[in-house]
Amino acid sequence: MVIKTYDAYTRLSTMEANRFTNFLFEHQEGKKATKTAIRKAIQYSTKDIPGLGGYVFSMEEKEEILGLAVVNKTGMGDYIPENFLVFFVVHRNHRDQGIEQKLLEYTLQYCKGGVAVHITNENQCPNQHFFEEYGFQVTHTEMRLNR
Repeated sequence: MVIKTYDAYTRLSTMEANRFTNFLFEHQEGKKATKTAIRKAIQYSTKDIPGLGGYVFSMEEKEEILGLAVVNKTGMGDYIPENFLVFFVVHRNHRDQGIEQKLLEYTLQYCKGGVAVHITNENQCPNQHFFEEYGFQVTHTEMRLNR
């Protein structure tokens, strides 16, 4: 099992970005993001679209994706965390086998500064309790006006 890191310097091929997008779309829980939204978060992380960048962490074994984490840098730090964990998804067949813990530990070790994550409901995997075990705290309720 190996974790690969992609960012502005270690670019993803189009084929690999599509593979990651499809994995995240297929294995996400809770409120589902569209493939377009997933792809945009990945492109932002690797600076394929303008922005501060971030990271994509892929845990794989024998060419099979076990888990993916997508982190976007916010550039803030003074009033919101420097990093936003946009997607954190483990393959349905590999959950509760320690993959979530290894991937999150690697992600937190790699990212400098604070990290935020949105939990959409109790059925999300991993859920709020999982992140609380790693020191994440509920700080506020987010409300959105989508236009």
